[in-house]
Amino acid sequence: MSFHEVRFPANLSFGSTGGPERRTEVVTLANGFEERNTPWQHSRRRFDAGVSMRSLDDVETLIAFFEARQGQLHGFRWKDWSDYKSCLPSQEVDYRDQVIAIGDGETLSFPLIKTYASGAQSYARPVTKPVLGTVRVGVEDDELQDGLHYSVDVTTGVVTFATAPNTGMEITAGFEFDVPVRFDTDRIQTSVASFRAGDVPSVPVVELRV
Repeated sequence: MSFHEVRFPANLSFGSTGGPERRTEVVTLANGFEERNTPWQHSRRRFDAGVSMRSLDDVETLIAFFEARQGQLHGFRWKDWSDYKSCLPSQEVDYRDQVIAIGDGETLSFPLIKTYASGAQSYARPVTKPVLGTVRVGVEDDELQDGLHYSVDVTTGVVTFATAPNTGMEITAGFEFDVPVRFDTDRIQTSVASFRAGDVPSVPVVELRV
């Protein structure tokens, strides 16, 4: 799969609509009870940036980005303004935001994850596109130094330590992140509403499995 490590203009994704989707197969039995199952381990996000186009300059920027990605052919980064931090949107990223693993004394590399919890249930979302310069990592409440104690691959979301954390040590991380997406259409239809305002009815994008 071809992926361009470039972000869709954040000012154009601001105001877009979208969010996570799940796929659930529901079978209603003869007695009225249900059996529910899902073939998806992870959710997938969809967005529509059309509602955030505010000017003809925005439309021109969109068309340039669309053409450079060749429609659906190449993936790209997307900032989901409703969910782009390891912490709450109103808070600052901290190295203690997320527990990503427990050390075993041997493993050097760990993928970033963000855990969503409600009641006794939780879901661990893989984070594969962290934002450069935002990742902070700690072990047992001690923050480590990027480039000295660990490195981060911002194209995969994998943290690699210089020395394996000891057995039982809690590994934590904080970060901002993008969503890997592609356009969900090979056509952009624009309508010039006035000299200074453009209208793009629909610019759908869909999350990629990477």
